[in-house]
Amino acid sequence: MINLSFLIRNCFTKITQLIPANSFSMRKLILLCVSLCFLGGALNSVGAAKDSRLKVSSNGRYLVYSDGRPFFYLGDTAWELFHRLNRGEADLYLENRARKGFTVIQAVVLAELDGLKTPNAYGALPFVNMDTSKPNEAYFKHVDYIVKKAGSLGLYIGMLPSWGDKVGMHGNYFINEQNAPAYGRFLGRRYADQPIIWILGGDRPSEVTAPIWTALAHGLKAGDRGRHLMTFHPSGGGHSAVMFHYSDWLDFNMIQSGHTPTSVNYSHILSDYNLQPAKPCMDGEPAYEYPPDDMPATRPNGALQVRLRAYWALFAGAHGHTYGTHSIWQMYAPPRQPLWDVHQPWQETMDLPGVDQLGYLKALLFSRPFLSRIPDQTSIYSGLQSKLAYVQVTRDGSVGRNDATYLLAYFPHYSRITLKTERILGKTLRGWWFNPRDGSVRPLGEFEKPSRMEFAPPTNSEAEDWVLVLDDAAKNYPQPGTPIKQKTG
Repeated sequence: MINLSFLIRNCFTKITQLIPANSFSMRKLILLCVSLCFLGGALNSVGAAKDSRLKVSSNGRYLVYSDGRPFFYLGDTAWELFHRLNRGEADLYLENRARKGFTVIQAVVLAELDGLKTPNAYGALPFVNMDTSKPNEAYFKHVDYIVKKAGSLGLYIGMLPSWGDKVGMHGNYFINEQNAPAYGRFLGRRYADQPIIWILGGDRPSEVTAPIWTALAHGLKAGDRGRHLMTFHPSGGGHSAVMFHYSDWLDFNMIQSGHTPTSVNYSHILSDYNLQPAKPCMDGEPAYEYPPDDMPATRPNGALQVRLRAYWALFAGAHGHTYGTHSIWQMYAPPRQPLWDVHQPWQETMDLPGVDQLGYLKALLFSRPFLSRIPDQTSIYSGLQSKLAYVQVTRDGSVGRNDATYLLAYFPHYSRITLKTERILGKTLRGWWFNPRDGSVRPLGEFEKPSRMEFAPPTNSEAEDWVLVLDDAAKNYPQPGTPIKQKTG
């Protein structure tokens, strides 16, 4: 679902840059926009509350609501949400993420940072006497509160029953084949009617723990009567597909592409995309964003690195994408000791540049037909580069056919690419350059379609990426970033 309030606020911000704020008409416009923001938020919440069930689209590539409307998985890694935040803090965080257009919050019930022995914000541990058959009601009431708060905001919880360090040999067999089914049934029953996506795994290799995860998955399915989708979060550089693609419980695949500034994910996504039977795929943990003034030398990942992974993955065939920053996943705040060179509390990192920029990407994709979109590198005739300069193309239509109504090409840096514009229907094209940094556009106008055509971004800077948008002019699609009515699937 498109976050209407986000789109309205984005439009309002641009309008206010053009119209004097001291005019009477501007004051009326402000009141109208504020009212629409509240209405948009209400519509998002009502839509989720009406029926929060999700399913895989009919083509096996995307997630959709039960009525077939496209669901865009824009996730945030808030691994320690249940463990470290009190309810007021959780409200602050979730309300921010809902405003920013996120749809899924990835959080862990048995958290990584000593989640079994260090109590939550209210002094409660998950189990009585470390016994998985004795869940502590006080602990799970706090989880309940956060799950329901998220649902009221139109958010889904991507719930990890346990981080991987507590499963099998990785966790002294705290979670094992004997107790995993009952723990899964407990969680499944408790959250059967809540907006949940189950995420098994948790950053540990699964080769020796696969039977335990399968037992847990079957317990969850028994508990929630199969109401929720399920995936698996692999260890760094890993794919859920390696162990579980053919499992009866895995609805969509997830990779973790890694946190180095030179990591790429387009080839990993395409590998999963090409598997049969088709299952949706995504990058569930790419490079985390650091604040511009707090960038460590070892991992200089900023907004550009966030955009690179997001556009590469989505244009390579991913159904959604996950964002992250180190302060937020661990919910760091003094006097705790931070991990990974983090210095700013989580509250100060909720509005980093990459957050809004993923919102622009979401808006771009929903401004063209979404569920018919495919990756298509064969649209590049010449000029394709590799590694961090890789240009990724996506379009709608069918593989190998010249039947697209639009084509998008992501340029991570300045380069010259010749495209097979014959891929697009119609005799006349309409073009735009979409700016991933602020969501603005530069029109190219309309022009007669040749079979091939060379393109280069409008600026030449290592820090300035661009998206080329080419449309069949006869379709009269709106300016990129303006939503259209989507078909169901």
